[in-house]
Amino acid sequence: MERRKKNFAASIGGWSARHRWSALLIWIAFVAVATFAGNAVGTEKMKSYESLNGDSRQAAQILDAANFADVASEVVLVQTRTGSLTVSDPAFRRAVLDVKSAVEATGQVENVRTPYDAQPSPVTADRRTTLVQFDMKGEAATADQRITPVLDAVAGVQRAHPDLRIEEAGGASADKMIGEAIDKDFVRAEQLSLPITLGILLAAFGALLAAVVPVALAMTAIAAATGLLAFTSQILHVDSATSNVMLLIGLAVGVDYSLFYIMRAREERAKGLDKGRALQIAAATSGRAVLISGITVIVAMAGMFLTGNGIFMGFAEGTILVVLTAVVGSLTVLPALLSLIGDKIDARLIHGTVRVATRGRVTWRRVLGVRGGQSRMWGAILRPVLRHPLVSTVIAGGLLVALAVPALSLKTGPQTIDDLQGDYAIAETFKRIDKAFPGGTEPAVVVVKADDVTTPRFTAKIEEFKRQAMATGEANEPFHVAINPDKTVAKISIGIKGSGTDAVSEHAVHTLRDEVIPATLPGAHVTGGTAASMDFNDQLGRTIPLVFAFVLLLAFILLLISFRSLVIAIKAILLNLLSVAAAYGVLVLVFQDGYGESLLGFRSIGTITDWVPLFLFVILFGLSMDYHVFILSRIREAYDKGMRTEQAVTVGITSTAAVVTSAALIMVAVFATFATLSLLTFKELGVGLAAAILIDATIVRAVLLPASMKLLGRWNWYLPRWLGWLPQLSHGDEETEEEAAAPADRAPVLVN
Repeated sequence: MERRKKNFAASIGGWSARHRWSALLIWIAFVAVATFAGNAVGTEKMKSYESLNGDSRQAAQILDAANFADVASEVVLVQTRTGSLTVSDPAFRRAVLDVKSAVEATGQVENVRTPYDAQPSPVTADRRTTLVQFDMKGEAATADQRITPVLDAVAGVQRAHPDLRIEEAGGASADKMIGEAIDKDFVRAEQLSLPITLGILLAAFGALLAAVVPVALAMTAIAAATGLLAFTSQILHVDSATSNVMLLIGLAVGVDYSLFYIMRAREERAKGLDKGRALQIAAATSGRAVLISGITVIVAMAGMFLTGNGIFMGFAEGTILVVLTAVVGSLTVLPALLSLIGDKIDARLIHGTVRVATRGRVTWRRVLGVRGGQSRMWGAILRPVLRHPLVSTVIAGGLLVALAVPALSLKTGPQTIDDLQGDYAIAETFKRIDKAFPGGTEPAVVVVKADDVTTPRFTAKIEEFKRQAMATGEANEPFHVAINPDKTVAKISIGIKGSGTDAVSEHAVHTLRDEVIPATLPGAHVTGGTAASMDFNDQLGRTIPLVFAFVLLLAFILLLISFRSLVIAIKAILLNLLSVAAAYGVLVLVFQDGYGESLLGFRSIGTITDWVPLFLFVILFGLSMDYHVFILSRIREAYDKGMRTEQAVTVGITSTAAVVTSAALIMVAVFATFATLSLLTFKELGVGLAAAILIDATIVRAVLLPASMKLLGRWNWYLPRWLGWLPQLSHGDEETEEEAAAPADRAPVLVN
């Protein structure tokens, strides 16, 4: 019999274990160089137009190159609370002029406009509401650092005129109030994630080192990947939220990969094997599963590049880097650490404490239900599943289908001010302004480029544009024209009817693009909140089928090559799609239909944020495949040693149940912390990810996977004859496989 070569993961792990100090020093040097060099280079953030698509992107690109002053605009709402006080009344006028005087006195503002100026600020038809408009001095990017005195000045005027509503809103004040709140939310979520992860690892291992090592490895991988992102972002710019996504994914997969490795090494040591042999087997088995899982996750993430949207592509860039770094760390430095630490990794501080406290009556293994490397709890669940596989499949499958049914009514919408949940006064101010001046807070922005946009002929065109736009009945004040320094670009802001996110606003944008602009300003482009959302949805509609096809096809090919089974590859895809569909159903029930509002502390707005479903699909498909590959690798390993399919399924699932359960708990806990954030979008991400991982690690992996494998029997390993050229990969340690004797009743691999 020809001796099978060790797999790549085994070779790397073996070298690291033998040259542990070299491997450790290389990893430390890599992390240090990547981190410090990355900090020196700096991460290149996306330009404003890179997050847009279509006509909106073209407009934003023109604006970006036009050298407009980077200005943060603010408005103060002045509104009668009760009675008939109007802009013409002396008391109202006094309040407006007090606002103007107060904000000018701060020395931080310029271009203040009121309804009493030559170029007046807007007033409602009933004349009971107006805006005081002004710009912050200096760069818009830092305006939030200078806005506090202005906010205090406006608050002082409000106290002096209690009969009127006087409230400020705008880019700088929003960045100041909302930005700080969201930053605190993220800090809190990150601070919660680490202790929760450590706590679950301590419960799983009962050993301090075994809990610390996975977290330390994950955090160093995240640090190194963040440093590498600084270099890659010079080519493909990233959104500021990319680092938060990297932390979320990096902590989840980094800890998972270490868990897979450490659990297998401990299991082999428990069988009586020496340290070197245990690490050798862990590298050949769990190490290979980590490699396949990592590649599958990376392939899934790469699907986001096909969207053509800068935010998605930046997320893909960051998550691929952090997963790749976590895989490299797990295959190299982890075996080196385990070789160095030895059996001290199993020093059971928690185990010992429990044993002493209960005088030996309770041990941590019994609490976990794990004995001899296999889970008694999952063994008890698995027995009836394998005894009645058809009934189990129907019940579990029916439950997931029932959860997925609400997803058929999934409705998406753009992020709006309603996305901000909690007691934020500025959110209510924005809503009042939008109600009083529809489209005023999110106007359509028409961008037109010419040799000189200030000539009488071109000015007449702009006036004709205004006239025709207003004549449609779909546009309204405020109307404002800004010219860039070299007079080649005009930026025209015009209010549009509707809420900014409804069909009325979308129709208004279509009217501007299809009728008014061709007749008055041919070649102009339209951007703004409504237009950008429309273009994003159009782009997503075109690219989603490509993303789905890319992810599913490449995942299928990877699984086919890894397990040499057509059935395994197809079934893995179907089970993952089912768990993702169930997660979508949970999202609809919670955030669209409003079940659990009081529990999670939010108010449903009737839609799911438009980019969330695609992002969830890619992330969930990749992470779900982690567990699937790990469990299937163990099943295939047992099958290759000569076990029948049912026996291999039992051994594979019960021997991996402890690590899969622990890993799933960590992921669920980490993702659930995001459900505590103020933005509804992040609540959706947190609940969607946590629900999907929980469903995947329990119903899918513990019931549907084993039941379907029992039903299919030897057909699980079916491979058409014309695919016989696929490489024969090892799923276990070669010496162990060769030593195993194959029983006579073992079914052969089916090849046609």
